[in-house]
Amino acid sequence: MIRAVVFDLDGTIVKFNIDFRAVRAEVRSLLIKEGVPASVLSINESMFEMLKKMEIFMKNNGKPMSKIEEIRRKALAIAEKYELEAAKTTSLQPGVKEILKTLKDMGLKIGICTVNSRKSVEYILKKFRIDRFFDALTPRDAVKNVKPSAEHLEATLKALGVNSKESLVVGDSPADMKCAKELGAVAVALPTGMSTQKELSDAGANYIVTRITDIPTLIEQINISKSV
Repeated sequence: MIRAVVFDLDGTIVKFNIDFRAVRAEVRSLLIKEGVPASVLSINESMFEMLKKMEIFMKNNGKPMSKIEEIRRKALAIAEKYELEAAKTTSLQPGVKEILKTLKDMGLKIGICTVNSRKSVEYILKKFRIDRFFDALTPRDAVKNVKPSAEHLEATLKALGVNSKESLVVGDSPADMKCAKELGAVAVALPTGMSTQKELSDAGANYIVTRITDIPTLIEQINISKSV
């Protein structure tokens, strides 16, 4: 039986207008300034992929972990700056408040697993007065490895006090689907334009819904099928 729902934030709960290309460009410039060869850093890869390359390069060149962590903090501060700015103009996806209330009324636990910083997520949840619906929040600050690493989702499930087989994960990216699949949680894709339905299916989506308002009905159907 499904006992908990874990949501992604960007694109799933809110429409986030962050300029990801600007974030990547500024982080790339920082890493180059710190000595990472420009040739190994692409503006088309995520900030987290760039930081992994930075760590490998620094370790191979005998740099201490303290230096690596210092650079990581600088890069994440850049991202947080853009996130907080974007949070001022973000809007809720249609039906979110109603769905969160419905899920609570169904007795379900609700969590957020997001690559955003804690500060930006808490700002958004309080801005829309939906923070009371969530039992657990796992931003990027809370884990070493973010999704698609299963470590990220695992931390959320632990905070909720549920196992993966009792959990439903809702997101709009392959990363959400991959970590859910790895842990054996029910992966539900909500295509919002970031990824195609095929990309989400290939990444492990068990179900694809076109509206977030379809989630309660889907959970009821899953629970009925498991009780038969």
